[in-house]
Amino acid sequence: MIPPIASRFVAGETPAAALDHARERNDEGVKVILNLLGEHYDDPEPAREDAAAYRHLIDDIADTELDACVSVKPSQIGLDVSADLFAELFRDVVGYAHERDVFVWCDMEDADTTDATLDAFVDVATDNPWSVGQCLQSNLKRTREDLERVVEVPGKVRIVKGAYDEPSEIAYTEKARVNEAYRGDIEYLFKHRDRGVAVGSHDPEMVSLARRLGEEHGTDYEIQMLMGVRDDAQRDLAAQGVEVWQYAPYGDKWLSYFYRRVRERKENLLFAARAVLGR
Repeated sequence: MIPPIASRFVAGETPAAALDHARERNDEGVKVILNLLGEHYDDPEPAREDAAAYRHLIDDIADTELDACVSVKPSQIGLDVSADLFAELFRDVVGYAHERDVFVWCDMEDADTTDATLDAFVDVATDNPWSVGQCLQSNLKRTREDLERVVEVPGKVRIVKGAYDEPSEIAYTEKARVNEAYRGDIEYLFKHRDRGVAVGSHDPEMVSLARRLGEEHGTDYEIQMLMGVRDDAQRDLAAQGVEVWQYAPYGDKWLSYFYRRVRERKENLLFAARAVLGR
């Protein structure tokens, strides 16, 4: 069983537990993106197994009335084996989801994976319009050009600041510069798209910017946040009529994910410490 200290960030070990979590969040007005934990497989077998697990999860979602979708990681479904295997499994998962009217997000990982990930997204979205979305990271200096490439693609685009520690040759490393790039990328998406914009951020300033731009441009958009981070804000935004999606991982590989969440933000570390001390 996942201990309470980690269960804040992980929606259980099984698909049934993840679906129960989605149902509870839906009751609060929050929609849910479910991600099966797993990444960086260098063997094709676990990649194929997780792709099959996603197809089963897609069936589970399609057979309910839940406001839920799925999100995959490229290195989870074959990219660390080969770009061809990733493209094959990604197309298989999205094509299956398209048939069942379930949405699929593709996360973005470290900078070395960007080209292969975007190539697959463009191809798969063209054949499965508005059934797939792609994440891009504003801390990478190349991202504006990438946004220009995908802005007309018939799929959603999620823009985040970026969590990977990339070298300064290819990425902005100062917080102020990342924020500047992120604001500019958000503004670009709202200006050039009328739908399919997702702002992945817990930063109140960026959420407010998205709301203002949504009213200004009439763009359909959504706010995405992680499970366990600013949960109250997620509910409050949903109650105010904002479309809010919570990214909720699940699965038995929860320990490494929880460890990353705790390291990422001081607030998460403090929460973990209070849980350990029973306060």
